[in-house]
Amino acid sequence: MKKNNNDITIQTPIHSGFGPRTMAIEALQGEDLSGKVAIVTGGYSGLGLETTRILAEAGATVIVPARTPEKALASVSAISGVELESLDLLDPTSIDAFAERFLNSNRPLHILVDSAGIMASPLSRDKRGYESQFAINHLGHFQLTAKLWPALVKAEGARVVSVSSRGHMISGIDFSDPNFENREYDKWIAYGQSKTANALFAVELDKRGENYGIRAFSVHPGSIVTDLSRNLSDDEMRAMGALDEHGQRGFSVYNDELKTIPEGAATIVWCAVNKQLEGMGGVYCENVDIAQAVPSDNPPGPGVKPWAVNPVYAEQLWQLSEKLTGVKFPE
Repeated sequence: MKKNNNDITIQTPIHSGFGPRTMAIEALQGEDLSGKVAIVTGGYSGLGLETTRILAEAGATVIVPARTPEKALASVSAISGVELESLDLLDPTSIDAFAERFLNSNRPLHILVDSAGIMASPLSRDKRGYESQFAINHLGHFQLTAKLWPALVKAEGARVVSVSSRGHMISGIDFSDPNFENREYDKWIAYGQSKTANALFAVELDKRGENYGIRAFSVHPGSIVTDLSRNLSDDEMRAMGALDEHGQRGFSVYNDELKTIPEGAATIVWCAVNKQLEGMGGVYCENVDIAQAVPSDNPPGPGVKPWAVNPVYAEQLWQLSEKLTGVKFPE
């Protein structure tokens, strides 16, 4: 199914009626997902697990790929409608094999949530030599989405949710050296670059997918203490206000930015299924609404910086990603 809607969604809030305390089940807004098929990368822990649970309990069949499915089994075994699969986002061969198995099932793919990721990790590289945060957070999902494209088209109305972060404010894309081959590695700069890539990916994917009924969104879920922080020291967690006097990781207070897991998954679920976003796409969302565009010199806080939604940068990243992965989306 092709659509010829050339409207551009404006990067400004639509006043959804939701907010930072909205939980994922509320953002679903009663949608019946019976007969829908979803894939949630990272869907067995943290925000991904909550997203999996909400989508499955609403009736969707949810495929959860994991590098070691047997380890993920304990997390999802109590949720009906979940299928575990094998996928390593650092391994191009594994990505292709997973996508091929799904395509061979002849099912449409209505929802793809690209949420697996790593944060502030020590320098390591994938099998192609690419920096691991850029490789897992962006390039692996770029390749996965490209390979699943026929199933997304088959859905005749699919949504792709790219999980970004306020971390995009740390750094844009260094197109001359994205893999830290000629510059000193900084784990936070690398993370920020990968989160900017997640946002730009949604911009260009939505542009290319709209005529096929495929809409894409990027999401800042908020700051949530999950396994994503495993590479951070206790001192780093303490500096973020996420370590109590007993050495336990977590927040003692919550606000517009600091959230529980059900609150953090709310914007992901909203972008994946809520009818408020019908006919829209290519935007960065937070607090269960479209985020406000803010100037590049704004202090860190709500909103999205220009370099994360710039359509010229989005196309440039797309071309770079095709070159690095050797994968092209079908015309």
